[in-house]
Amino acid sequence: MSTFSNPETIPTYAETALKNVPGLRDLHKMASVLLAERARVDARILVLGAGGGLELKALAELQPSWRFDGVDPSREMLQLARTTLGSLASRVRLWQGFIDSAPLEPFDGATCLLTLHFLPRAERLRTLKELNLRLKPGAALVVAQHSFPSEDPDPDKWLNRNAAYGMASGVPPAQAESSIKAIRERLPVLSPQHDVDLLSEAGFVNIELFYCAFTFKGWVGYKE
Repeated sequence: MSTFSNPETIPTYAETALKNVPGLRDLHKMASVLLAERARVDARILVLGAGGGLELKALAELQPSWRFDGVDPSREMLQLARTTLGSLASRVRLWQGFIDSAPLEPFDGATCLLTLHFLPRAERLRTLKELNLRLKPGAALVVAQHSFPSEDPDPDKWLNRNAAYGMASGVPPAQAESSIKAIRERLPVLSPQHDVDLLSEAGFVNIELFYCAFTFKGWVGYKE
């Protein structure tokens, strides 16, 4: 059963994410800053991979005039997002599905955090193109995901460091260590250069790295 539909793991999703992703709260703040450079005061922002609601809640609190559309394939995670948002939910429309479920209206910005690493290369490129299609000219897309080279002489070096970070944050050692094999075998992770190339191929320009934390990388790019 997927972590994102498992009733035993969903209640602890937020706690687990905060322990495993270095600087997750700061990543949300950085995303807000980058989006706000070009977004209107009353912007509409698209959040792909919105389940859990952590990102939506942070952005809604930081930008009280923005409204949001959040998309996620997991019904259970969207319910958790509603709970997490509380009174902020009045500024958010939630959609169950993938990028095709997102409205086609042009948005003032978009985020896709901790999501693209689940998608094979071809589907990742298609998703990025669909995100581009839903943005106003000049609008920012902020992405962050696992991204590391696989041809390193020690291919698990950064995964081991990521696991050590999790243990230092309170993740049980067995769980942290099992993440090394899970990421290596189950996630179609790309190298940082390949991730940048896909953003460019999807039509984004002026792509910049803004976040780098062990196996996680984050970029901002802009629709022409």
